[in-house]
Amino acid sequence: MTVLVSNRYGLPLLLGQLLALMGHGGAFYLEVRELEEKCFIQEIPDGTVVIGNYKTELYDPAMEKYQPSPQWINLFVFVKDPENKNLLARQYGPQGSFTFTSQSPGEHQICLHLESIRFALFYDGKLAIHLDMQLGEHTNDYAGFAAKDKLTQLHLRLQQLVEQVELIQKEQEYQRWREERFRQTSESTNQQVLWWSILQTLILVATGVWQMRHLKSFFKAKKLV
Repeated sequence: MTVLVSNRYGLPLLLGQLLALMGHGGAFYLEVRELEEKCFIQEIPDGTVVIGNYKTELYDPAMEKYQPSPQWINLFVFVKDPENKNLLARQYGPQGSFTFTSQSPGEHQICLHLESIRFALFYDGKLAIHLDMQLGEHTNDYAGFAAKDKLTQLHLRLQQLVEQVELIQKEQEYQRWREERFRQTSESTNQQVLWWSILQTLILVATGVWQMRHLKSFFKAKKLV
């Protein structure tokens, strides 16, 4: 997965310390400032439920460490699909979770930024975000399902296996989609290279013909031939 960090002024930066969210999700930690936007890209198959559990912290210079954020600090979450359509644009509290479902396969851009709802400056403007991303079957609360539907351990295990099979099918479809997209890109590139080679050949032939005619005219003018 490609990870990019950018601020509101469009200055892209590479975040080397950000843990890549691969496979079925992952967790990472970010240090930010107010209104500074952090973005990352996650490849997600279509029809996949994604849950992000998060908490934010505010730096306390007196204690020289981060403390849980007060209620007047909000997290803004923006999610765009591969077609640049908004899947999620919402404001949340200092701690909680957000959910969205992918509508198409490919790279989804997830952006976060923190903002105060008061007209007050943060301590030195330092904040931190802890985010745990869960994809697919990892978003299901099987213990809650078992308690609610009074499922036996065997039934619960069967349900898990069925959902795992569905997830594998989605992943296979996504990989086929990626392979098809790569093949189309390769064919388009090869075709462009072919036409460029033909154009170069025509330019060389035309240049050679022009040089020969020019030299012939020059020799005739000098009465060398």
